[in-house]
Amino acid sequence: MSASSTHPTDSAPGGLPLVLAGISRGFREGEGRLDILSNANLALHPGEVVALVAPSGAGKSTLLHIAGLLERPDSGEIYIDGVECGALPDAERTRIRRTKIGFVYQFHHLLPEFTALENLMMPQLIRGLEKSEARTRASQLLDYMRLGARAEHRPSELSGGEQQRVAIARAVANAPSILLADEPTGNLDPTTSSYVFEALVALVRASGLAALIATHNMELAARMDRRITLRDQQVVEI
Repeated sequence: MSASSTHPTDSAPGGLPLVLAGISRGFREGEGRLDILSNANLALHPGEVVALVAPSGAGKSTLLHIAGLLERPDSGEIYIDGVECGALPDAERTRIRRTKIGFVYQFHHLLPEFTALENLMMPQLIRGLEKSEARTRASQLLDYMRLGARAEHRPSELSGGEQQRVAIARAVANAPSILLADEPTGNLDPTTSSYVFEALVALVRASGLAALIATHNMELAARMDRRITLRDQQVVEI
């Protein structure tokens, strides 16, 4: 069992993109309570791709939501680039989410009325970048993902694999420290899934961000740097 995932405070949180320390989360269920996480710990390192493999209902989405500042834990600390974010007000959590965290889901969630290029520009414009700068970075990312020739196509004009590669590129458009992905290849056939996964990993390696990828695909999980699961409300290595 890796100390980096189970004892995150052994090293200074400031040196890591993401540290979850002593995270607990539960929900009321009738007259009782259902505990999902209990004093769980996790740390991600720059350039690292970690597979989160667990059965449905084990708490994968809860862990991703807490790591992505979409949900607050009942207790524990969330460090993103050394900043403790668990108790921050909503506006500050939203700002950090926009600038430090990229999200990829099973469905691409691209804006249908905009081109691939415009979908990548949108988060940058929201952040406050100049249009010319956003366009340049969007074009570079599409070229890197081998989608330069599809830049002016809308999502409906792209294949499933192309849509998901655009979604991955959009997730890193603001140069985040962390990429959180929930079954990013779940809707794709095996060949396309493998190609999209390779593109995602190449992007992580090139940018040095840390990636946590929830997947049921054990073949893809085996190709990542580490594999973790949720067992007895804890994060453990497998």
